[in-house]
Order: sequence, then C-alpha cells, then structure tokens
Amino acid sequence: MAEDKKKGTDYAAMERPIFQAWKDAGYFQRTPGFGEHADESYTIVIPPPNITGVLHMGHALNDTIQDACIRRARMRGFQTRWIIGTDHAGISTQTKVDKRLAEQGISRLEIGREAFVEECYKWREEYGTTIVNQIKGMGCSCDYDDEHFTLEPAYVRAVRKLFTDWYHEGIIYRGKRIVNWCPSCTTAIADDEAEYVDEPGHLWYLRYPLTEPVDGLEYLVVATTRPETMLGDTGVAVNPKDERFGHLVGKTVKLPLVDREIPIFADWHVDTEFGTGCVKVTPSHDPNDWAMGERAGLPRINIFDETAHVVEGYGKFSGMDRDEAREAVVAAFEELGLLDHVEDHDHSVMTCYRCHTKLEPWESEQWFVAVDALKEAAARVVEDGSIQFHPARWRQVYLDWLANLKDWCISRQLWWGHRIPMFYCDACGWEDASVDELEVCPQCGAPVRQDDDVLDTWFSSQLWPFATMGWTEEGMDAPEMRAAYPTQVLSTARDIMGLWVARMVMASMYCCDDTIPFEDVIIHPTVMAADGKPMSKSRGNGVDPLRLMEDYGADGMRYGLLMQVTGAQDMKFNEAKLESSRNFANKVKNASRFVLMNLDGYEPGAPEPVTPADRWIFSRLAKIVAAVDAAYDNFEFGEITRELYSFVWNEFCDWYIEFSKARLGEGADPADRVACQRNLVFVLGQILRLLHPIMPFITEEVYGELPRDADDAPMLIVAAWPDAAQLARFVDEDSERAIAMVCEVVGAVRSTRSRYGISPKVALPVAVKVADEGDAALLLAQAHLVAQLANVEELDVAVEASKPAESAVVLGSGLEVYVVLAGHVDFDAERARLAKERDALAKDAAKFEKKLSNPGFLAKAAPEIVEKDKAKLADLTDKLARIETQLSELG
Repeated sequence: MAEDKKKGTDYAAMERPIFQAWKDAGYFQRTPGFGEHADESYTIVIPPPNITGVLHMGHALNDTIQDACIRRARMRGFQTRWIIGTDHAGISTQTKVDKRLAEQGISRLEIGREAFVEECYKWREEYGTTIVNQIKGMGCSCDYDDEHFTLEPAYVRAVRKLFTDWYHEGIIYRGKRIVNWCPSCTTAIADDEAEYVDEPGHLWYLRYPLTEPVDGLEYLVVATTRPETMLGDTGVAVNPKDERFGHLVGKTVKLPLVDREIPIFADWHVDTEFGTGCVKVTPSHDPNDWAMGERAGLPRINIFDETAHVVEGYGKFSGMDRDEAREAVVAAFEELGLLDHVEDHDHSVMTCYRCHTKLEPWESEQWFVAVDALKEAAARVVEDGSIQFHPARWRQVYLDWLANLKDWCISRQLWWGHRIPMFYCDACGWEDASVDELEVCPQCGAPVRQDDDVLDTWFSSQLWPFATMGWTEEGMDAPEMRAAYPTQVLSTARDIMGLWVARMVMASMYCCDDTIPFEDVIIHPTVMAADGKPMSKSRGNGVDPLRLMEDYGADGMRYGLLMQVTGAQDMKFNEAKLESSRNFANKVKNASRFVLMNLDGYEPGAPEPVTPADRWIFSRLAKIVAAVDAAYDNFEFGEITRELYSFVWNEFCDWYIEFSKARLGEGADPADRVACQRNLVFVLGQILRLLHPIMPFITEEVYGELPRDADDAPMLIVAAWPDAAQLARFVDEDSERAIAMVCEVVGAVRSTRSRYGISPKVALPVAVKVADEGDAALLLAQAHLVAQLANVEELDVAVEASKPAESAVVLGSGLEVYVVLAGHVDFDAERARLAKERDALAKDAAKFEKKLSNPGFLAKAAPEIVEKDKAKLADLTDKLARIETQLSELG
C-alpha cells in the first residue's frame, strides 16, 4: 500500500487555515441555534485524555464519532458545545515524573511532596497540551476557549464537596480491607483497573502436621499456588459436605516454619475438587480467605510490607521479596520432608495496569465508597430507557457490572491528585471532612493535618459532565446546567464502561437532583491491528494516527476509520480503507471542480428537476438524506459512510455529472443549461452538507468556492443540514427505475467493450429484455441517454426480446442486455485465447487449493501468509468464472 500513497501533499497546510477560520468565527463555542431546534441544546463532553497521553487509534476513532455528532447537531440548528479538557491521571503522571526525576538522579522522597507536585505541574505545562493540539489537527470542533482540567480550582472544590457530602452521609467510610496493592507504584488499585495475565505456574502440595494425630493421620496436605503466603496462614478450611475431613473440624495443625497452632474449620466456599479439598487460609493476602476468616473469626496477619517484602519477625525470610520467599519456603518444606509433591498449574494473575507489576492482595486501611447507596438509581435509569446504549447489547453488560459491584476503594497512596479532604487533630482527636482548607482544629484550636492519600482518578472524573458546566459554583442553578444539562451523547470505549460511565451516572443522580448525565452512550469498537491482535509497541503492530493524517489527510483518516465501524466489538484496522477514503475526497474535489468550471453564465435560482435524470438524482438525494438521518439516530457510523460513498461516487459523480455534460456543452439549450447548473450546485451543496460532519476540511473548502445566495451560511460548519421532510417531495420511483435501467444498459455495453477490446468509437446494436411493458416504456423514453453514453446505434427494448446471434449477455436487475458482437470479434480466435487462459488459471488455482488443503502448511504458515494465499485463490476463482461466462457467450 505504501507505494500507492500520494507523496508531497501537505494536507495540514490546507487544513490549518480552515480550522483557524472556524475557531476565529467562534463556531466552536456554544453556537446560537436556528430553525426548529433553535431553543434546544446539544452537548457532548469529551472523555478527558490524560496529560501524559498522545493521540492513538482509539482516540482517533472516538473523536471522529463525537465530532460527527456535534457537527451534524450544529448544522441542524441546535445550540451546540463540545466540552474539552484533560485528566490529571494520578498514577500515570506520577510514574512519568518519577522517571524523569530519576534520570536526573533525584528521588521524590528527597524533594518532598510539595516540590514533587510542582514538578507534576511543570510536566503538565510541558506535555499537557500535546494531545489537545493533536485533536485540533483532526479538525475536532471542541470549545477550546473553555478548556477544563480535573485539577483546576473549581473542579477541586467540586470533588471535595462530593467527598464531604458522601462522608457525612456515611456513603464514604474508612476501614481495613483486602485491596489490590501494587508494590511498585506502592498504591492500591481498583478491581476494575487490574489486568489479568495468564501464565504457567505450579501447584505446591504442602504437609501441615496435626497438633495431635487423629485416627493415625499425622498431617493434612494443602494445595497452593502461593506457598510464600503460608507464613501468614491462620487456619485450614474444608467443605462441611466433605466426608473425608468432617472428623477433623475443630482440630488444629502446627504451621510449619513459624510453629503457629491454627484451627481446621468448615466453610462452604471450599471447592472439594481443588487440590486435596483442604485449603490454607491467609486472610490478609487473599480476598476469599479474608471472607472465610471473617466468618470463622480468624486473626489476620500481614506478612508483607508495602513493597511486598517479608516483614520483620520471620527469621531468614524477613526482607525477602515475594519470589525469593517462595523459593526459600519451598526449599524449607522440602528439607523438612513436608513438600508432598508439585504439579504444573496454569493460572491467571492480576497486574498493575500502569507498570504491569504483579498485584498483591494486601490488607491495608483505605477509604471506600459504599456503592449500595448509589447502585439502584444508576441501574433504574438504564432499565427504564432514560439512558440508551448503542449497540444495545451493552445495556445488560452495564447492569451486570452494577449488580456485581463491590464497595469501591477510592484512596491512593500517591502525591499527585486530589488530596483526600479529611483533617485530623492529634491534640484532641477531632477529625472531619471539609470542602475548605483547615489549618486549626475547630474544637481546640490546635494545628490539624490533612490525610496524606489522594483520591482515585475515577473519583474525580465521575464529576466530569457537570463539574465542567458550572455546577461547583451554583449547582443546578448554574446557567449552563439549567440550559444544557443533561448532555446528549457520551462516546467511549468498553473497557471504562464500569470505571467511568457507571460512576458518572451514580454521581450525577446524587449531585444533580436525580438527573442523568447523558441520554445516549455509544460504545465504539476497539481498534485492533490488521492481524486482529491489540495494538502495542511490544508487538510492533501499532499505527500512529498522526502519520495517517500526513498520508491521507485528516478527512481521509476520519472517513476511512468510520467506514470500518460495524456492530462488532473489535475492528481490525485496514489502512486500504483510508486510501480509498482519500481517493473519495479527491473524487469529491474533482466533481466539484467540474461543476465550478461549468458555471459560466450561472444565474442563482431555485433548483428544479426538469429531466428524468434530474428527477432521479433528486429522488436518490431525498432517500439518502433519510437513510443517513436514520443511521445517525441509531449511531451506525459505518452505514453512514458506506451510504454516502455509494451515492456520491457512483450516482452523482459517475452518472449524474456524465448525464449533465451534454446539457452544459456547446449548442445546449440555454434555459436547460441554467436549470442543469442550478441543479448541480444544489445537489453538490447537499452532498457537502452530508459529508461535512465526517469530512470537514475538503467540504468546507469546496463550499467556499460554490456560488451562494445572500441568506446562505458564511461557512459550511453552520450551514443548514439537508431537510429530509422537504426533500421527500422529490421522490420519484419511475425516474429512479428509468435511470437505473439506463445505468445498467450503459454499464453492460461498456463492460462488454472492455472485455472484448472493442473501441468506444464503434457503434454497437443492443437489445434489452425487460420484465414488463412499463419498464420498456421507461427505458425507451431514455434511449437518447443510452445512445449518448454507450454509443449504441440501435436499441431494441421488448418484454419478449431474444438473444441475437453472436452477442454477449449481461444480466441486470429485472433485465437482460444483449450486445451484438458480430463483425467485431473473431469468435474462433477468441475462444482459443480464452481456453488457453482458462487452462493456465485452472492450473494455478489447483496449486493453491492443494496448498490450502494441506494441514501441515496451515499449521506452520504465518496467518498473514495463509490469508494472502486465500486471497490469491479467490482472485483466480473469480477470473475463471468470468472466462467461463465469456466462453458460454461465444458458444
């Protein structure tokens, strides 16, 4: 594909001035409405990208979807605004700044919290606008004059208010719980942020000696994937139904290595089929063990520090990291004769989504949100249809996620982020949450200290839809909230549907008087590499949207991305679609150039379809507008692009412009020429409007060159969207059928000429067999168009038409076209040539069929090689079928 790329085209040089003109005109701010939607608002909030981020393919797709929605709404007359901003991205930013300081030989622990936070703000100043500028390069019509940041003062106050309110209502509480702990980032990680990685492992079978033998039994064997945690075991559990161990319940074992006496107890959670049916219970290092320990009243022993090293008090094991402790514990068991045996065991481990370190289930004191107080309302508004998901299947995924949601750990042991607004007085023991900064205790006047932890990034981003619209200062009475809340559309990826979407709904229902934050949620497909695998640097299969915009222009990238959207969850990226979209943009530009070059003597006036060709294109236009509107209503973006591509390229450019040439040329009727000019300008203008939300630059450029009436919009971005109701009067089924048959007949003659190498200058007789007399009349009335476009010397149309001798036949929709070849083709020589070509193709096809039916080849060959060979075979099969058709024609 690289060899086909158009080199030397500086798309950005054309795009930048247009973008700046939009911005300078104020079209990106909330626009005044017009028409029937003049008093209605239409608002989208962008999923705020991280200040550490750069534009990736997921952003490119999602931002194109949002821009298409907001641009169309603006053209429909809504008061539109697309709110943009960035997220402070707690862990991500802290990790980046930590790394930069380390490269300078500096540790954040050396410089302290305040200085480190200053370094984070410097990072934001340096890199925080990178992705916003890249979004501008895509042509996204966001409100850049009112950009937000999740650590701006008003936003901080909103976050503190929500924390304080929830704390005072008991929705937020502090407690010791098992959390997912990252020993590298040294912070808790939410369940939803953990990534699961499958890896090979082992199941170690360890012997735990009974304190006193029972019926001759001296020890129990437990199976574990984590032998190192046995240092913190406080019990052994069996299932109460398991008859093998019922007599041991209530007895104790002596825990090896630490000589701790621990009880054997029964719990229904134990899987009798796993291992031996006996499980070691470590309440502080496994959430299931925690629950069993709670039910059994077991003590909890935390054997690891915050970096996952064994704490003091465990002899030679103290100071070891998890892996070292595992090896040492297993070796000690083997030395004592207590290692029963080891089995291979593949299992899934949780890793940190940022640094990919294995997470440690670890008991610590954290802050939690009691989600049961919020879940019901968030589920109800989806169940009753107030919020709709697109595709609809995500509705149930959302509801299932809510139903299974556990209390949310919101505290993070970081320095960068929203510091938890809890204040403590060590002098008198007072503590409370406060929206305002406190320096002294309100009870005793002593100095107070603030909680050291910060809030989970998702805690602050859940306020995004309303904290960016003035809610902090005036609540629901804020002018923007009164006029434009809830927002209309949220478009996002499926992986944050729970992390972010559900939490925004919960927060909005609480903070905004039971008001939903948005009406429609689009879950766009995940962009995968061409091989179907996730894009990543390590795989080397990632694609840079910035490079794509250089090669295909922003329009080509945007249109090509949306062309690939279907209802599927994943989208295999196909760069060829961007190439065809760039070519499509060029086709629109060339068609526009033709129209502009043929406007000599143009007189403004109302369009009027006077010929069947006019009536056909106006009818097709009316239907395409209705189809595009329906697809937008259902957020079917792939369908929108495919419908428009077919209409613009095939019907307008290839046919209507072709039909118009004779009406614009020398000797044309002056009145008809003016009518044709007006119709071309009108239809092209409607096409530009339909294409603009997805392909904004090229359409704006062409719009600026077209003649316009005095009351037309100064720029396309605020021009009126085509009105399907008004255009419906142009629907004309007879004209559509007539011109459709003309196109089929002309296409049949042209393809036959190409197939047999007959010059376009040679006039050919043609006969057409039609389905009924109505079709015959419609087609005969357009015989002049067929003759004009296909150089047909004689056109015979009849219901009973029969195939003339020595003619080719092409089947159409409800008709058969016979192109007479007598005198133009040496049938014997042609048969011989085709037979020879058929035999060669058949031989090649047989080779590929044999290769692709070989299991050995399929097992060893790379997937892309197999796909390439399948494509070659399909091409050969297609060519063979076409040759067989030609041979049958020749008799």
